[in-house]
Amino acid sequence: MKTKLYIFSLIAILFFSNSGFTSSSTEPEVGIEAISINLSDVKSLQRGARNFFNYCAGCHSLQYMRYEQIAEDLNISEEQLLDNLIFTDKTPQDLVTTNMLKEDGDRWFGKAPPDLTLVTRRKNPDYVYQFLKSFYIDNTSPTGVNNLTQDGTSMPHILWLLEEQMTAEDYNRFILDTVTFLEYVGEPIQQKRKSLGVWVISFLVLLLVFSYALYKDIWREVK
Repeated sequence: MKTKLYIFSLIAILFFSNSGFTSSSTEPEVGIEAISINLSDVKSLQRGARNFFNYCAGCHSLQYMRYEQIAEDLNISEEQLLDNLIFTDKTPQDLVTTNMLKEDGDRWFGKAPPDLTLVTRRKNPDYVYQFLKSFYIDNTSPTGVNNLTQDGTSMPHILWLLEEQMTAEDYNRFILDTVTFLEYVGEPIQQKRKSLGVWVISFLVLLLVFSYALYKDIWREVK
């Protein structure tokens, strides 16, 4: 009897786990606009770097990246790096950190602004793009704004003036360039990895062709 009850319970669990009673966390996110990231567009990456260091670097760090690596990968000269991207006493060899102390961030925002090196790895570029576009006025919020993508966010809308001054097309391009740069930061060797992958696959295909030809030639002699 106990064995039958155990089997029945197991069948019931399997049934419900595959039915409509599954967790809602598996459902796709609603309202996330799909974007196209082009990491081979160096101009977009350069604009994204400019956007990040002018509007984001005061609060957010890229603690796994060095200034000189960004400059090398994005074809930015050291002079341009020092004049346009480094606004502190840091040197090109330093990691991209912020001068904001964690305790200050916790006090001002409720939680210190996170490091953004892997933000597109954790959330994906579509989510980050939509988040930056989804701020709205909310008088009940301490910052005066809220976000449709992440309700209750403690991040203020630092781009509000740009959004007012720019056309919708230019503002969308600004956000896209910024997210493209963050996607590059999450995996700087992504383009090299993909390029190398093409060569490896091509070599394997060519090897397969020669191997098959050799196989046919050997077995023709055996017959």
